[in-house]
Amino acid sequence: MQIIEMKISEVKPYENNPRKITEEAIQKVAASIREFGFKQPIVIDRNNVIIAGHTRLKAAELLGLETVPAIRADDLTPEQVKAYRLADNKVAEATDWDMNVLDKELAEILDIDMDEFGFDIADIDPDAFDDDFTLPDGDKDGATMTFTLANEQADFIKASIDKVIKESDAIDNEIKNFGNTNRNGNALYRLVKEWAELRK
Repeated sequence: MQIIEMKISEVKPYENNPRKITEEAIQKVAASIREFGFKQPIVIDRNNVIIAGHTRLKAAELLGLETVPAIRADDLTPEQVKAYRLADNKVAEATDWDMNVLDKELAEILDIDMDEFGFDIADIDPDAFDDDFTLPDGDKDGATMTFTLANEQADFIKASIDKVIKESDAIDNEIKNFGNTNRNGNALYRLVKEWAELRK
């Protein structure tokens, strides 16, 4: 199939799309397009109605793009279009992460902020890892700590960390003292330190 460039105004969202599009998803897809480019075309039918790619269209609008790459699947029957639209969203739910492999892959990505795409350490379930926690040889300059939290606890801690991060002087001070460039780790340290000082 041929990829075509289409004006955003010509691409029509499917009015009965059963998949909810969240602001969080739009932000993450927009971050992906901004970082890597528009690598996955929107799939449309013969009437320019979206079959797959509603979130990508919203992300493109957010980024102020005038055109998007698209593939016209005009070889499908109306029934096939409906089935493909549902199947495209459903099959993603059937996959899972190999946490050991994921952890290694993330460790090798140094210059791209993967938090933008939803890879937050707070989302990693320690029970999803295998029993083998052997680390490669060599000096270790830091430690990774993983906690299991209730959603309300996680939301409160994330909000608190975000607040501390906005106080750049505090974070800069932790980097100066410890050489740790992980902003979340420094913010968490600052929170615990302040709590400990109040308990004295």
